[in-house]
Amino acid sequence: MARTIIHATMTLDGYIAESDGGVDWMFGRPSAPEDDAVVQKVIARIGAVVGGANATQTIEDGEIPYGGMLKVPVFLMTRTEHAPIERDGITYTFVVDDIAQAVAAAERAAGEGWVSLLGGSIARQCLRLGLVDELHLDVAPVLLGEGIPLFAGLGRRIELERLETSAYASETHLRYRVLR
Repeated sequence: MARTIIHATMTLDGYIAESDGGVDWMFGRPSAPEDDAVVQKVIARIGAVVGGANATQTIEDGEIPYGGMLKVPVFLMTRTEHAPIERDGITYTFVVDDIAQAVAAAERAAGEGWVSLLGGSIARQCLRLGLVDELHLDVAPVLLGEGIPLFAGLGRRIELERLETSAYASETHLRYRVLR
């Protein structure tokens, strides 16, 4: 059975991107093989992705989940119907206004793999609906002061159980189970 996770790199003050969507702060930091191994372990288990579609419902180079490293089905939330798009061996399916339907479809596509939820809004919606099994957070040692938050505005308390913690050269890696 698929497991649905929030997998995100975030700043210590809780942001996943700058206010304009920029993520330059993620790159150019010292790294250790152990940091890469933690992230690769998660990526190897991902069998599908759920994220948000852009306004034009196209797939731009900077919007490809995991930089195109994963060749798994991607389900994108949208407000209007759109035919699936195939690009570089990845099928992008657009789901209109029903995040639970998108997650269910992604779980079917992932099989025994994991469904990765991308983006703050998607993550918060799925947490509110009880659709998230685990959080996998890679915390970078930087404070942006403002930007796009991962959890701000969640609007409810959610208890977590710590499963794993590690820290190496560039990030602190946190893994939590969502308690129901």
